[in-house]
Amino acid sequence: MINTLFLPELREMLAENNVAELREFCTALHPARTAEFMEGLSPQETWAVLRHADLALKEEIFLYFGHDRQIAIIEGEDRSEVAELLADLPADDRVDLLHDVAPDVVEEILPLLPLHERREIIRLRAYEEDTAGSMMTTECAMLSESLSVRDALAELTRVAEHLETIHYIYVVDKDVHLRGVVSSRRLVTALCKPDQKLADVMDTDLVFVNAMDHRDEVTSRVAKYDLSAIPVVDDQRRLIGIITHDDVIDAVRQEATEDAQRIAGVAPLDEGYLQTGLVELWWKRGVWLTILFVTAMFTASALRAYEVKLSQWSWLVMFIPLIMSSGGNSGNQSATLIITALAAGNVRLRDWKLILWRELRVGLMLGGVLAVLGLGISFILTMGEKGTSDQTLWPLVIPITVLLVVTCGAVTGSLLPLLFKRLGLDPSLMSNPFVAAISDILAIVIYMTVSVLLLRPTS
Repeated sequence: MINTLFLPELREMLAENNVAELREFCTALHPARTAEFMEGLSPQETWAVLRHADLALKEEIFLYFGHDRQIAIIEGEDRSEVAELLADLPADDRVDLLHDVAPDVVEEILPLLPLHERREIIRLRAYEEDTAGSMMTTECAMLSESLSVRDALAELTRVAEHLETIHYIYVVDKDVHLRGVVSSRRLVTALCKPDQKLADVMDTDLVFVNAMDHRDEVTSRVAKYDLSAIPVVDDQRRLIGIITHDDVIDAVRQEATEDAQRIAGVAPLDEGYLQTGLVELWWKRGVWLTILFVTAMFTASALRAYEVKLSQWSWLVMFIPLIMSSGGNSGNQSATLIITALAAGNVRLRDWKLILWRELRVGLMLGGVLAVLGLGISFILTMGEKGTSDQTLWPLVIPITVLLVVTCGAVTGSLLPLLFKRLGLDPSLMSNPFVAAISDILAIVIYMTVSVLLLRPTS
């Protein structure tokens, strides 16, 4: 929700060009709060306010704006002023922003940037999206293993202002090969022996990622080893950058959002919901809806195949929604649990037998509880119904079917994501609606089979 508390005052300050008050507004609060109070302004008004902050503060406030507002400012404001701001941003943020800026605007801005920043942008943009290289920043604390502790601290003090973080100091050889890591705390405590080399105090038990590794590998290693930053190396193990925890959090959020959308049967959106055009939204949702619609036709075909039986025992029709929903819900639960477990690395493909055995038992337990409820419901609802078969068996149709359908749904829902994983596909593509559609077909077949076996006409 937009915070409108200061909007009238801000617009009045801009109209009067009140430099002193605009400067005070930019400096009085935390940059995050300042950005929040500017949300209701247009991009042009926002930039007019930011002009009254120094470059460092302008950068901090700018980074708290929403992505769309940042893009609008970059594309709409003076190119030289924008280039000055971009040059001061962290390398990874700079590349992420320019990735979504119109190509013609990027071509206008790049020549205005310092040569070093321009080269960094071109190099980082060469990495494929969702790889470690596309997430990293090159502004990392990198020191030679031949430096003494005293010289290392002096060098770190000199360059710290321009680095993303100094929590970890990465130790390299003369060819920039990653040799070890030293925490800033360890470096300070080592000052009691200022002449010892970094090679003597560094930790050589390294955790790192390759620039071409997928972001899932990055988030997995950062979470596993509880790191605030992780180094990125090339194929020759040369240090080329780091990925900090804030970028990892962004990647986790994006992955979780995409998985949630896939599980719901929606192709992941490239932008936010409100920023996605109607045609794109129609396409992203329509493709899966069409697939699910075709799948549902098989359910209709299954029902048609048992049309004669249903006409003989019309009371079976009233239980079809109950039977189908029980199997679908059971399958959805299992599929969601397995998809999230695969994403978290808690299960592997080799665990399929264990998963099958667990879901079989859980399905029987869940189905048993629902079968007891189904027995009571079917006994009540079938009273007074007439037919040619032994009516004492009628109430048993529903509980037996529910037991089998729930168990089958649990097993199916757990194995389908594993099958997709085995085929090299994203397990989250096995969405809940898709699992439910498959479970529905199985439910009808099981329901009708049990009915035929128990409701045979008596001679």
